[in-house]
Amino acid sequence: MRRIIFFLLIISILIGCKTSPKKHDKILFIVSNQHTYGSTNLNTANHFSEIVLAYDVFKKRGYKIDFVSPKGGAIPIGYLKTSDSIQKKYLYDTDFMNLLKNTLHPKVINPVDYKVVYYSGGGAAMFGVPENKEIQHISKTIYENKGVVSAICHGTAGIVNLKLSNGKFLYEGKQVNGFPDVFENKTASYYKTFPFSIEEVIKNNGGKFIYSKEGWDNHYVVDGRLVTGQDPSASTSVAQKVLELLEK
Repeated sequence: MRRIIFFLLIISILIGCKTSPKKHDKILFIVSNQHTYGSTNLNTANHFSEIVLAYDVFKKRGYKIDFVSPKGGAIPIGYLKTSDSIQKKYLYDTDFMNLLKNTLHPKVINPVDYKVVYYSGGGAAMFGVPENKEIQHISKTIYENKGVVSAICHGTAGIVNLKLSNGKFLYEGKQVNGFPDVFENKTASYYKTFPFSIEEVIKNNGGKFIYSKEGWDNHYVVDGRLVTGQDPSASTSVAQKVLELLEK
């Protein structure tokens, strides 16, 4: 009988080790403070569903999640769909909304505390984040500590300038996904404010930008410890793939 109990105890410990996050494992969401497309009066925002769909996956798994933005403090949110149950759940979650109201400044982030960075999208992601050296340092450190870098949709803009200690772009030679040019309206006023094309910069810097021609079909790419998704439809899958890398 004692042998059986001992055996069951060992099995439960092994299962627990495999499926539960370690107490110190934390995930860092990277968001933007930008309220407008460039210096125009056109409003933009962080994509709410790209934040909450991934957040929900990580939260349910027991991970501690922090938010960082270039300036810290409140961030704009948009692209809301209140008929979506998960969006509605977090829209009325005071604790969660306070996280978006009080995002952390990069200066207070210690990269060694985190296992993952997740860049969310929305038009705001094209401004402030890609050129921020402090955020680049945070992501580089996490990745070089065997962590995971992930991004969704226009959030991929956040990694275009991300280099490793060896001087190479993190995504050089890797498959990368993000919002492709084919789905951008290049004649629209919003697009003319974009400082660059995500797709063109990734390709020019040695990345292998690939995408689904269908669009909005849960398309994502996993290449090593880089996980990227094309649009909001892949937000949940990107988060799930990140967890697979963390817990394998």
